[in-house]
Amino acid sequence: MDEMIYVAMTGARQTEYAQAINSNNLANISTTGFRADLHSFSSAPIDGPGVDSRVNAVVESYGTDYSKGSMQTTGNPMHIAIADDGFIAVQAPNGGEAYTRAGDLQRDIAGLLSTGAGHLVLGNAGPIAIPPSVSLLIGGDGTISVQALGQGPETITIVDRIKLVNPDYSNLQKGTDGLFYLPDGEIAAADARVKIVSGVLEQSNVNVAKTLVNMIELQRQYEMQINVMKTAEENADTAAQLMRLS
Repeated sequence: MDEMIYVAMTGARQTEYAQAINSNNLANISTTGFRADLHSFSSAPIDGPGVDSRVNAVVESYGTDYSKGSMQTTGNPMHIAIADDGFIAVQAPNGGEAYTRAGDLQRDIAGLLSTGAGHLVLGNAGPIAIPPSVSLLIGGDGTISVQALGQGPETITIVDRIKLVNPDYSNLQKGTDGLFYLPDGEIAAADARVKIVSGVLEQSNVNVAKTLVNMIELQRQYEMQINVMKTAEENADTAAQLMRLS
């Protein structure tokens, strides 16, 4: 009886973990450039005395879905999207280097270029500073050109170039902040083959319909595990009554 409760309890706990991953994906359906987290259930044998067929259901996170999200044309020159594979290099909260697909760029009060989440965008020599300007243009290779205040269009100058990288996806690790990192603080080299499209934003790649179906399935699975624990409790009570009668 104890084994029955333990197996059901473990299954319920793992289902809660899977639901948390699924819910996080659903909560980020509107997050620019978000990449969905993946998970799967696997069987783990229970060590110790008992029937060899007893197994636990274990949820394992097996990485990130790197498929492209849909592209939304905004016409905003500060909005960019990676055309194919690759990432935008940004400054991580710890001061290191991280990578993102979020191209909702903005200029903060200090004139520094950042993403919508506030991460500073990196250029050839660190964070990119944008001087006061009339217009701004971001080229397909990440080159940023501006027309300074009080100057004519013939004075357009190149300010910096956004660092675009394309590291091996198998080496990337997704942080809790949604950014991607290379192990041991490694830094990816700039890749001239990575191209961007201006005036476009890449949306989250979360499949809403599939995620909602997964949520329902996980909820039913959780209820089933709870019902097994209730059944085990009822069986224990019945066995105790029989023992008293005997």
